[in-house]
Amino acid sequence: MIDLHSHTTASDGEHAPEALLALARAAGVTVLGVTDHDTVAGLARAETAAAAEGLGFVPGIEISATAGGREVHVLGHFVHRSEPGLASFSERLHGERAGRMARMVERMTELGFPVTLEEVERIGGGAHLGRPHLALALLNRGYVSSTQEAFDRFLADGRPGFVDRFRLPAAEAVRLLHAAGGTATLAHPGPSRVTAPTLEALARDGLDGLEAFHADHLPSQREAFRRTAEALGLIPTGGSDFHGARVSPGRKLGSSSTPPESFQRLRDRAAAHARASGRGLSL
Repeated sequence: MIDLHSHTTASDGEHAPEALLALARAAGVTVLGVTDHDTVAGLARAETAAAAEGLGFVPGIEISATAGGREVHVLGHFVHRSEPGLASFSERLHGERAGRMARMVERMTELGFPVTLEEVERIGGGAHLGRPHLALALLNRGYVSSTQEAFDRFLADGRPGFVDRFRLPAAEAVRLLHAAGGTATLAHPGPSRVTAPTLEALARDGLDGLEAFHADHLPSQREAFRRTAEALGLIPTGGSDFHGARVSPGRKLGSSSTPPESFQRLRDRAAAHARASGRGLSL
């Protein structure tokens, strides 16, 4: 199984890189892509852990972006984590997310559900802070019965505890990933409600892949997105979007897999971008 979408404690995943790779091996995954939100901070440890577990490893990132007037996420695969542009982006977003979290904590206190930034930081463990960390803090305080309730009541877009964050235009995210010798794939187009015109525009902007096989896609959606990908010259990919049982209940490593032929096409595309950017492809 080739799972190209997972998260560690470097962003909002529940498991450290070493634990994530051990879980992947136990689940029968043969190749794992680690794609933390807006950061490459966990990739070095994940790569070392993959080698120890005897697994193939794809270094990646999930970039928060905008396209067609809405938020989308762009997955980077086979990226060079030390490429200056990508490394600088990762560092910038660390500061952006910390400032945003401070404002969200203040807002929750104003709403009558006080938490402290220190609590959220302890849960984050040095990671890029995100809403799942605050959701866990609210759960620990007993204000909600689940992280899903925290999002539904307070933290989802437009809810009273929500604070917007910085996002790149998707076309810029594509260019950033190509410059880092990687590919760019649009993540979970179903939950993101991406329209056909937006997909067509992103394909013209150089998008490489479309995550057709995702845990939140129904079988009929998977087939429809696979056909859409092929029609637009995009590579259909798959991944579990695994964060951990507590953060993303019901998602299991390897539950959505990338077909081997798609993986080879994606790898070939990454090699082409790496050559164009003057970088060799490393796995």
